[in-house]
Amino acid sequence: MKYKYCLLDLDGTLTDPGIGITNSVMYSLKKFGIEVADRSELYSFIGPPLPDSFKRVFGFSEEQADRAVTYYREYFRDKGIFENVVYPGIPEALEQLKSKGVIVALATSKPYEFSVRILDHFDLMKYFDYVGAATMDGRISKKTDVIAHLLEEIGDVDKSTVLMVGDRNQDIDGAKANELHSAGVLWGYGSREELAGAGADFIIENPDELADLF
Repeated sequence: MKYKYCLLDLDGTLTDPGIGITNSVMYSLKKFGIEVADRSELYSFIGPPLPDSFKRVFGFSEEQADRAVTYYREYFRDKGIFENVVYPGIPEALEQLKSKGVIVALATSKPYEFSVRILDHFDLMKYFDYVGAATMDGRISKKTDVIAHLLEEIGDVDKSTVLMVGDRNQDIDGAKANELHSAGVLWGYGSREELAGAGADFIIENPDELADLF
């Protein structure tokens, strides 16, 4: 077995959070008098840290971005969080990984509190040995930092035995920054071009291909 540890992104990899995240962003933007005609314009918010997205897409200042995230969480905390669905084949893929003895960890830029609630809600927590996530205060938010902190928690690990799996370039970049191999998945929100351009070591089209990498 080449890889012993599987680090998995959440949004766009395990679950499709498109409705919940975009509804939460639209709720937040309305507080600033901004209306969005098509929710697909907000799909770029899925994956990266929220403050970065508000600044990048709408030119918000640091202070505005912080307020926008607070408004976002007003909606997301009780409603948006469950406007979400597990991708077909994910529970089976996780079962396969565990049957092979793989150590499975979450590595997400979503805050820990929300991440755990989502995994519990969809009965996925039982597959995870570790949960690596962002902090509510933004101290840990970027995927690079999430992975670094997670590796510290796991302890003495041979990085050549760890594979990061995600659907966006941030997942691939975060893996590279931590000297890990990575796999990009095509059922989420990133394209083959995005993932290949970021330098993913593998690109897979379906969840049932995941266990074959271990």
